[in-house]
Amino acid sequence: MTDTAVKKSAESVEMPENGKKKHLSWQVIACVCLVAVSVVLNVIAWKSTAFCDWYTAHVFPIWENTYGRLTSLLPFSFGELLIAVAVFGIPLSLVAMLVLVIVRKGKRKKTAKIFGLVYMWIVTFVVTVQTFNCFVLYHCLSFAELNGIPTEQHTRTELEALGNKLVTEINALSKEVERDGEGKFVLTADLDKTAQEAMRGLGSEFKNLGGFYVTPKAIKCSFFMSQMDLMGIYFPFSMEANYNQDMYKAKLPDTICHELAHTKGYIQEDEANFIAFIACDRSDNADYRYSGYLAALGEVRNKIFDYASDDKKIEFDSSICDEVWADMEANWDYWRSVDEAKDTVFDSEAVGEISDKAMEKSLKLNGVEDGKQSYGRMVDLMLNYFKDKGEL
Repeated sequence: MTDTAVKKSAESVEMPENGKKKHLSWQVIACVCLVAVSVVLNVIAWKSTAFCDWYTAHVFPIWENTYGRLTSLLPFSFGELLIAVAVFGIPLSLVAMLVLVIVRKGKRKKTAKIFGLVYMWIVTFVVTVQTFNCFVLYHCLSFAELNGIPTEQHTRTELEALGNKLVTEINALSKEVERDGEGKFVLTADLDKTAQEAMRGLGSEFKNLGGFYVTPKAIKCSFFMSQMDLMGIYFPFSMEANYNQDMYKAKLPDTICHELAHTKGYIQEDEANFIAFIACDRSDNADYRYSGYLAALGEVRNKIFDYASDDKKIEFDSSICDEVWADMEANWDYWRSVDEAKDTVFDSEAVGEISDKAMEKSLKLNGVEDGKQSYGRMVDLMLNYFKDKGEL
């Protein structure tokens, strides 16, 4: 073989290695840059409310109108698929990596690099998407401040007046919805178009609520959601509003509107609760109006019962009609059945406890100091909203 042939042969061996090194280096640089951008955005978000408001109004909708439109075309929850891939795929890939490292003795370094790159991209994807579609949103102005709703404190008398208002409305609405032979709520409304229309209708009064809405998706493994005490979930990795299809049906319309509120940048739970109530209240559909009032009544009732005497509690509960009580008790029965379920893959109590701790930790890390207790602040929004409208 000539010197020229030897040189060409050597180059043919070395070129793929050099090319691969450049490729690997490019991927590492890309991941480092994306993570660095995410870190910078998080720092700015904690420091500047104005930036977060601008981002939510002008940048966040881009993800919804592009990626969100694509995932909405799918007839299933893409987010649930991603979770399944993560839960089963990552452990299996670790096993595969160990096997390949042992078997491919001459290519262990190459195998480790390939798997290392995959895990690096997964971490980068999680950090980047969580920052862009979730973390920044926690530091915006409150819904009340952004939309000119007063933020004053209210008396117990005003709280009880709100409770009485809700009871009057829901008692009337309970006669408008269909019921089965046991007197329980029967859902007749759709869970996508009506929800989207109800939410879109708020766009003329409240900021960031107009325009395109993603298609709500039912979760196939909804029982596992129930074990985690979840009725719905906004999944930032797929820009989807997902809901628990196993839960008591009277709670579904309000839950879906709640998750759709998250897809518009209102990430705080109390604000999403309030937005869902207003959307349901203004809907032309009786199922939606009833669902909104049922959810709101539960929150207000809990607040009243925090301080009320036994006589006051009895008086308030006595004002709620039998039809509403049938739905409240059916909802409670469902969640008890989940807690008491036997022969399940995962223990409901353990899953629920882990979920609660994870949610509490996540909220506090994102600046929500009172954690899950913040859900109850919806009542303050309702008090200020109705009083400002002269309806309280």
